[in-house]
Amino acid sequence: MEIQRIPFEEVSQFSSRDIAYVNQDENLKPFFKYTVHKNSFQQVFEDKTKDATDRALLVDVLKEQYQNLSLSDQTNANIELLKSDKTFTIITAHQPSLFTGPLYYIYKIISTIKLAEELNAAHPEYKVVPIFITGGEDHDFEEINHLHLFNKTLTWENDEHGAVGAMSTTSLKTVLHELDEVLGQSDTARALFSRIERSYTKHHRYAMAAIDFTNELFKKLGLVVLDMSHPKFKQRFIPIIEKEVLEQPSKAFVEKAQAELEAAGFSGQAYPREINFFYLQDQARERIVETDGIYEVLNTNLKFSKEEMIAEINAHPERFSPNVIMRPIFQEFIMPNLAYIGGGGELAYWLERKEQFDYYGLNFPMLIRRNSVLWLDKGSSKKLDKLDLKLDDLLIDTEALLKRYVRENTENEISLTDEKEQLNAIFQNVVQKASQIDQTLAKTAKAEATKQLKSLEILESKLMRAEKQRHEVVLNQIRGIKDKLFPGNGLQERYDNFIPLYLKYGDDFFNILKEYLNPLEKGLIVVRDS
Repeated sequence: MEIQRIPFEEVSQFSSRDIAYVNQDENLKPFFKYTVHKNSFQQVFEDKTKDATDRALLVDVLKEQYQNLSLSDQTNANIELLKSDKTFTIITAHQPSLFTGPLYYIYKIISTIKLAEELNAAHPEYKVVPIFITGGEDHDFEEINHLHLFNKTLTWENDEHGAVGAMSTTSLKTVLHELDEVLGQSDTARALFSRIERSYTKHHRYAMAAIDFTNELFKKLGLVVLDMSHPKFKQRFIPIIEKEVLEQPSKAFVEKAQAELEAAGFSGQAYPREINFFYLQDQARERIVETDGIYEVLNTNLKFSKEEMIAEINAHPERFSPNVIMRPIFQEFIMPNLAYIGGGGELAYWLERKEQFDYYGLNFPMLIRRNSVLWLDKGSSKKLDKLDLKLDDLLIDTEALLKRYVRENTENEISLTDEKEQLNAIFQNVVQKASQIDQTLAKTAKAEATKQLKSLEILESKLMRAEKQRHEVVLNQIRGIKDKLFPGNGLQERYDNFIPLYLKYGDDFFNILKEYLNPLEKGLIVVRDS
C-alpha cells in the first residue's frame, strides 16, 4: 500500500469552514475549547472529571443492550472499564444508514478506535473507550434508506413514519434479496451476506439491527455501540428536558453564536427552535411548540398546559426526543466523553454550542475532524498509470482535465490564442481611426470586434471538440476513473459503500485503515493499492 496525504485546501470538495477548522483558524478559536493536539488531552481529562457522569447507569444500559448481541471479550472489557472514574470515551455518531451507507460511516469508526488506542498508550493512568452512537431517533428516512453498490442503488421501501430506529425490520426482506443478488458467490461474499442477513432479521426494531451489524464488524476492535434512546437515559435527562421545554434557553445561545460566526465570515448551520425537542409516538416524531402557555404537538391533537407538560416529562421522558440543537447536550450529559469525532458539517453544528454547554454546566469536548479517505484499488491504480495521470491531476475539474489532455497529446494546433490577440490588435487600430471621425462608428467597430472574437472562440471550441473525438476512447477512460474516484464530482467516501472493498480485502480492509488513519493528522488520506 502507498499512502499519500493531500491538504484539504487542495481538494475543492472540502468547504472553506471545514478547511478553516482543520487548520484551527484564528477566527474560529472563540467557538471551540481545545486545540486539536495530543498534548491537549491532559486538560480534557481533568476538565471532564468534574462532570457528574452516572457511570453505573451507563454500564447498566449497555449491559441490557448487549444481552441481545454477540459480545466480544474486547467490547465486554471496555464496558466494564466504564465503571471507573478513570475511564473516558471518544465518541463518533451517525444515523443508522442501511448496511452502513456511505464509506465515511466506516472511516468515522476507525478514526475513533485509532484515537482511543493512541490515548491509551499516551495516558496509561486513564482508560479510553471508543464509542459509536447510532441516531435511531432521527426521522430522515430518505437519508438512511439506501446505498450505492456496484453501480446500483439499493433502496429500502416501507410505509412507516416517525423515528427510523423504531421501524420494523420485516420490510427489509426485499432489499436483502437485492443485496444477495448483487454480492456474488465468492466465499467472502457469502460469509458477509450471512452476517448482514442475521443482523437485520433477528431483531424486530431497525435500530437494534443496525447496532448488531456494526457490532459484528468492529467488536474485535473493542468498539462499543450505543443507542441513546433508552428510557433510563431520558429519565436522567429530565431536569434538562424541563428547563429546555419550559424556559427555552438554547435558541438564544445558538443564534448568538451564529451571529458571531457570520461576523467572522462563516454561515450558521443549525436552525434553533424555541423548543428543541420532538414528541415521540408510534409512527410519529413531531415538533413541540408553545403558544400563550399551551404546549402543542404539531400534526396531532395533543395539547398540554404548563403543569400537564411537566407531568408528562416526568412520567414519560422517553417520549421527548432531542433535535440537533439538544443532541450534543444529551450525549455529553450521559457520557464521560473527551472528544467528538465528526465530519465538517457535523463540527459546524458543534461550533455553535459552546455557550450552551456553559449554561448547562457541561464540559465542551474537543472537536476533531474525522479522517477523510480516498481509496484507489489495484484496478484504479493501473488505469492511472496507463493514462499517465497522477493523483493530483484528478483534483482538476473534469472538463479542464480533458482539455489539458487533448492539448498535450494532439499533433495539431487547436489554440487560437495568437489569432485572437492579433484580431484584438487590429480592431484596436480600427476603433482608434473610427473614433477620430465619428464616435458612433467607434461603437460600431467595438461591437464588430466583440462579434469577431466570439466567432473565433466558437471556432476554437469546435476545433477542441473535433480533436476530442479523435481521443474519445482515452477521454472516456479518464472520465470513468474520475467518476469512480470522485462520483458526481463529490467525494468517494460520501457515495460508495464499504462492501466492494471488503469483498476484495476482507478484514484487512479495516486493519489497513486502522494502520494509516489518525484523526489528529491533517489531510485527505489516499490509500493506493499498487
